[in-house]
This record gives sequence, structure tokens and C-alpha cells, in this order.
Amino acid sequence: MSDITARILHNINEMPADQWDSCHARQVYNPFVTHKFLHALESSGSVSTETGWQPFHIAVEDKDELIGVVPAYLKNHSQGEYVFDYGWADAWHRAGGDYYPKMQISIPFTPATGPRLLTRTDNSEHEQMLLGACMQIAQQIKVSSIHITFMQEQQWQNAADAGFLQRMDQQFHWHNGGYANFEGFLHDLASKKRKNIRRERRDALANGIEIEWATGEQLTEAHWDAFYHFYMDTSNRKWGSAYLNRKFFSEINDVMAQDILLIMAKRDGRYIAGAINFIGGDTLFGRNWGCIEDHRFLHFEVCYYQAIEFAISRGLKKVEAGAQGAHKVARGYLPEPTYSAHWIADAGFRDAVERFVNDERRYVSEDIAHLETRTPFKSSTDLKALRQFNVSEQKNSP
Repeated sequence: MSDITARILHNINEMPADQWDSCHARQVYNPFVTHKFLHALESSGSVSTETGWQPFHIAVEDKDELIGVVPAYLKNHSQGEYVFDYGWADAWHRAGGDYYPKMQISIPFTPATGPRLLTRTDNSEHEQMLLGACMQIAQQIKVSSIHITFMQEQQWQNAADAGFLQRMDQQFHWHNGGYANFEGFLHDLASKKRKNIRRERRDALANGIEIEWATGEQLTEAHWDAFYHFYMDTSNRKWGSAYLNRKFFSEINDVMAQDILLIMAKRDGRYIAGAINFIGGDTLFGRNWGCIEDHRFLHFEVCYYQAIEFAISRGLKKVEAGAQGAHKVARGYLPEPTYSAHWIADAGFRDAVERFVNDERRYVSEDIAHLETRTPFKSSTDLKALRQFNVSEQKNSP
């Protein structure tokens, strides 16, 4: 173990892209942990010390051999994380402590599940080495805590073995039962639910609205100009400031256009709404939406139904539609747990947080179980089997 070392990368470019990407190559492709995505966040200035996301990536090596990397940041606020700890910060400040800076192991502004402990081999011991390095560094630099968010379940369990507290929340994901088309999906729903969705889709486009998919070489700066307008409008109305700047969207267009799907709505020759999605190896990740005209059900059409159609057309296993929104259940999206792990430096504060997350996990589990009884699927549908379905075993359309 004496040859194991950890070093801090204050800029993602301190490690060559091929080395970084070799640490997640064995996983199903996730665009958010790639060097090019993290580089675009940093080089555009969306992620920086000035925005409160100071890059602090951790690389663990055995002599000259890279074991793995961790996408990490030092933060002086809790914005853009989607796993809320404002109450923890307030309690710690009222007790006389400094909650910030903290270490955040996540993908900025991206509530999408993926690997957070990136190792070159499928070796749980190597993941434990990464966790150990993070805790040792956290103690040395005297941060209050480490937060690993939107983890894969197995890495969540490994973090618990290392002494992290386990937290749960939920999102809503659509699962592909091997459908040949959207009507095949509707066939699995109860009759009343099918009618409701068909009505919503019809009404969403009733005012002469057309839908356009743009991906890869089809994407242009004109698309990004329009989408950024939508994004800024939504950001200003919801939380007061945008996390991502205009330069970011041009940069991802240059380096990963094949991983991007823009779903745009057009009326009378101009774009009026749009949603950005990222295309993973088996998942379509829905991210940001915005509009400059209000049309009933258009949000559902652009963000949920069109995403389902695209996933079916590409043979993707699921759609992750982003944070929040129990209304997605009526549209065929199922409740799914999301996982985060938390290391707290102060023992007394840790005990208080542990009691909170233990109670919270029980509540989330109960809520998921309740929502499972309210899905639009026929009573004969095996939801567990639907989640595990092999998309290659495609059903025929009714």
C-alpha cells in the first residue's frame, strides 16, 4: 500500500482525456462522466471557483499505474446539486461550525444516476481505495463533509461499507418493454390512461405546432441560440440565475454532438420551446426544458412523450426524465430510488444526520411503494419484469 498515492486535479485537463476515460470504459456509456463533458463545464466557465464549483478531481495511482479517478469539487454553497442539504448547513452554522467548504462528488447541475468512483478494473477494492483517498484528503484540508450524489446502487453500498451515511430520494424513469412504437407502449396501459395520453398529445400540437429532433450533424448554432433563450427564461423564473452559460452549449456541440438530442417545438416558422437530452449507452437522459409560449400539455409532449418515441427508435432501455415530478407517473414513468452517500467529519453532527437519513429512507421507500399502486399500467403488467426487460426481445405492435 505504500506505493498508492492520490493527487488533486484542479483542472480536468491535468489528465489526458484517454486516461480519464479509461476509468469508465468498462461501464455502460454515460456521457456525463466523460472527460469532454467535464472539460466543457470548466472551459466554458460554467464550473469554476467563481461559480462556487472549484474543480478538485482526485486521481489514485499505484506507482505509475492509474487505478481510478473521482469527479469532485470544493463548494461554498449547495446550489445545483438536486440533493438538498440546506437544513444541514443551517443547523451546523447555528451550532457554531463552518459547513462550507464541503467536498462534492457529482456531476454539476446534473441529477442523473451514474458511476462516481471511476476505476479501470471491476474491482471493489479499488473503489474502496478511492473512497479512502477522498476521506483522507477531506481530513487533511478540513472540510466539513463529503457528498456523493446520484450514485449507482452498488457503489452506494460500497460507500456505506467505508463509513458513509446512506441517503435515498426518488425520480421517475420510463422503461422500454421492447416496444416497436409508441402505440405498443400505450397497449400496456389501462384503457382510460391510453385515452388521456392520446388526448394530451393531440392537444399539445393543436395550435399548428411541429416537433423537430436534432442530433449530431443536424445541430446548428441557430438551434443553440433558440434553446438558450428557452433555458434562460426558465432559469430566471425558477431560481433566478442560470447554471450553464451560452459558451457551454457551443462547446458540447463541438465535442459530443452525437450524444445530444434537442427536441424542439416550432410554430409559425419559429422555435417556441425545446428540451435537451443526452444519449447514453442504454439511457436517454432528459435535462433542461424551456419555452417562450405557453401551450397546454406541450411540456409533456416535448419532455416525456417525444423522449419515449426517441428511446424506442434507438432501442434504449429507459428514459431518465430528471428531478422531481410525481405527475410523470400518469405518463408511464415509474418511481425509482436515487442514492447518495455522505461522510460527516464531526461525530456529533454525524449522529444527528444519520438519524435524519434513516427516517428519510423509510419515508421514501413508503412513498415509492404507494406510487407503484397508482401507475397507468394494466393490473396484469409485471413492473419488475418491465424494468428488467431485454430491449432486444422486441414486442410486436398491437
